[in-house]
Amino acid sequence: MTTEPHMRYNACMKHPNESVIFRQLVDNATYTYTYILADLKSREAVIIDPVYEKVERDVELINQLELKLKYALNTHVHADHITGSGRIKSFMPNVKSVISEASKAVADIHIKDGDKIQFGNEFLHVLGTPGHTNGCLTFVSHTAKIAFTGDALLIRGCGRTDFQQGNSEVLYDSIHKKILSLPDEYSVFPGHDYMGRTSSSIGEEKRFNPRLTQNKEDFIETMKNLNLVYPRLMDVAVPANMVCGLQEPVKKNDENK
Repeated sequence: MTTEPHMRYNACMKHPNESVIFRQLVDNATYTYTYILADLKSREAVIIDPVYEKVERDVELINQLELKLKYALNTHVHADHITGSGRIKSFMPNVKSVISEASKAVADIHIKDGDKIQFGNEFLHVLGTPGHTNGCLTFVSHTAKIAFTGDALLIRGCGRTDFQQGNSEVLYDSIHKKILSLPDEYSVFPGHDYMGRTSSSIGEEKRFNPRLTQNKEDFIETMKNLNLVYPRLMDVAVPANMVCGLQEPVKKNDENK
């Protein structure tokens, strides 16, 4: 007896709560995590923080799993890689790109704190979590008990605040008031990890995150003294990400026609 294709896939890809499909993907060049989340029944899906160079991989997986990609979400305007949210639309024209309205970046849909993103019967709740950039967002699935924290909250760390509207005081408040106020059992899936860790939890970060267990004053002082190197791709990535990862076409000078 043969099994329908989507039934074969479901056996290995369901989230433990049995109602959503979840995948975590990585770009080894930039240590960026991309996430796919889908409603099990309708197969409608979202992709979070796709990377330009990995779009073919992501599209292939989405097609193999017979998902209907609805939205390509960005947690913020990235400085270390170019988003794939615009490029995905060349493969899947009905997909809508999404980013925070506070980012002032180009997208099909602009969202803000308190909004909901629906796909099938599932929702992602939008939390505004600025501080790393003005437009940083965290996406929360209460069904799956997951927080996709972008570069705001990292595993045992947090996003830097020394460029691109960074503000340590704002970031500290965003993380404590919006993210660490979630239930302890919620999983944390960040935008990056540079040590091979794939996930954490709210409870773990409240106990073990060395920056965020400090008081605000000490946190601000710590962030002042990180002495991090300038992001290698920043001068290319930020302008591209302001236009959905697709640079505007070069306009010809009429005098040179």
